[in-house]
Amino acid sequence: MNLLTVLRNSLFKSQKKIFLSLFVISLVSRCLIAYFYGDRFLENEWAILVKNLYNFNSFSLLRFDDLFVPNLWMPPIYGYFVYVHALVFGLNDTLASYVICTQIIISSITSIIFYKIISTFFSRHLSYIGGIIFSLFPLIAFSSSQISSVTIYLFLFLAFIYLALNFMSQKSYKIIILMGFLAGILILTRRDFMLIYIFTLFYLFVFLKINFKIIISSLVVTIITISPYLIRNYISFDRLIVHSGLGYNLWKAYNPNAKVEGFYIETEELKVRIEGVKKDINYRINEDKIYLDQAKSYIISDPKKYSKLFFDRLFSFYFLDNDSSQKNYYNLFHIFPNLLFAILSLLGILIYNKKDSKYNYLIIVMFILLIVYSSFALLPRYKIYILPFQILLSLSFIEKLLTKFIKKD
Repeated sequence: MNLLTVLRNSLFKSQKKIFLSLFVISLVSRCLIAYFYGDRFLENEWAILVKNLYNFNSFSLLRFDDLFVPNLWMPPIYGYFVYVHALVFGLNDTLASYVICTQIIISSITSIIFYKIISTFFSRHLSYIGGIIFSLFPLIAFSSSQISSVTIYLFLFLAFIYLALNFMSQKSYKIIILMGFLAGILILTRRDFMLIYIFTLFYLFVFLKINFKIIISSLVVTIITISPYLIRNYISFDRLIVHSGLGYNLWKAYNPNAKVEGFYIETEELKVRIEGVKKDINYRINEDKIYLDQAKSYIISDPKKYSKLFFDRLFSFYFLDNDSSQKNYYNLFHIFPNLLFAILSLLGILIYNKKDSKYNYLIIVMFILLIVYSSFALLPRYKIYILPFQILLSLSFIEKLLTKFIKKD
């Protein structure tokens, strides 16, 4: 028995060793990427939010003289995540580095959660291979080195998926209550999770015949979790609202110049309409209505064109965008793994014949994500949200191939 066999047998006998090895592999790869490519400073909208929160105690992106317009566009969780770092380390040029260090640790833990998810369906050996793929996947590793909510959201999202799969097995009341709490945090991180959560409760009720009272109790916990933010918005805007920005995001995705990635330059006519919006506390809400009206008029005027644009996005989201303007998008380290697992996962779908409620749930969740994200302007980082499912489906295809070869031998 050689040394490699001894080490392998030792590793797979202990789940703790698997967790530790995945964590270390993830940590090292993310540290290296952060060192060479990581964000060095707090910039973009998050910088404005955190600075206003730190200096003026106002969670706001927009200011008119002494009026801070309460933020509705950027969900609050990531803003406060960065703000906590500012409170501990100070609002200075090194803040981004501290935030990225925390994100690297969180992303490394996410690799373990992903391993736990796929070990529901595959052997320990194959699950470990999947865990390593996830740990080293360039786009996932790179995202942890950027000032963006992607890493936090992926961690929370996969934790929710893991809980949902566990609930399907154990039917534990504690688990579904925890799912409700986590769903609330996720909604306050990215608004589109609301659709995944509603579908999850629907799936549990209709297909797994979970008691309706249990479903409602989870929903109540979610409402309680987001209620402080709802109350804040009601006090500020005199209406129950979680997020704004739907109109702007639709307009970016559906205008005469839009590509897969959208288009962000207003026409002169639109600029005039935006400039006419009253600069008061409802500015963002009224501005968003103008964008929404404009997007609707474009879609209605040429539904064929914008339907084609949707399917172009669907293809680009699952595979690759053939007309991206993003820097380094066509780097080999980005193109090769993305294309490889897109193709393997598609083969995994084609051979799919599992009658497993857990597996079926994950496949439907992936298709919901595909439809939702393809309905708006696509950025390369959004691909991260379907990558765990593509890796899962790829492993299904690999498992099928291995089974056939073993049978032949």
